[in-house]
Amino acid sequence: MARIVFDLDGTLIDSAPDIGGIANGLLADRGLPPITSEQTRDFVGKGPGVFIEKMRTARNIPQSEQTTLLTAFMANYDGAVGLTHPYPGVVNALENLRTKGHRLGICTNKPIKPTMAVLRHLDLEQYFETFVGGDSLAVHKPDPAPLEQAFAALGDGKQIFVGDSEVDAATALAAGVTFLLFTEGYRKKPIAELPHDQAFSHFDGFCDLVGGIT
Repeated sequence: MARIVFDLDGTLIDSAPDIGGIANGLLADRGLPPITSEQTRDFVGKGPGVFIEKMRTARNIPQSEQTTLLTAFMANYDGAVGLTHPYPGVVNALENLRTKGHRLGICTNKPIKPTMAVLRHLDLEQYFETFVGGDSLAVHKPDPAPLEQAFAALGDGKQIFVGDSEVDAATALAAGVTFLLFTEGYRKKPIAELPHDQAFSHFDGFCDLVGGIT
């Protein structure tokens, strides 16, 4: 059986509406126009600090406001779950993977508290044995250490990482593990420019994909 670790935002769940909602609330408080859904997806991937930095730059907010904005963002992050949903087929895929005996984990740059909050809200926590967030270690993806920690917690078996972005592809490459690219998430570059072993656009049939490489 395989050890399969998943990224979260843009891979298992579409959380951009909630993340964008927090950001646009902060901008509205300053009388500034909202960022678009496309910008939200583009800014996600390297953790809240980078997200806020990119949002500031897009709206010409001075760097001196970074800490204030980040603190306000984090104060709302745990409860921002109402608009987030799993991608189609995710729940069935996780059920099937667990039934087949695969061991599953999460490795995300989302801080661990909002990670657990959204997984519990969506009733997804039950499928995973380990959770590594963006603040679980001193480093985060694309450093391979968080991914390596997740795999280590899952025992033995082939290592497969599933993600949607340039950060995830770089992390898998650095860790030397098989990378499955979900193409409908938050990536910025064409599929061909991201190193990956296989790509897929829907979680229907995901178990068959895993079966073909284990």
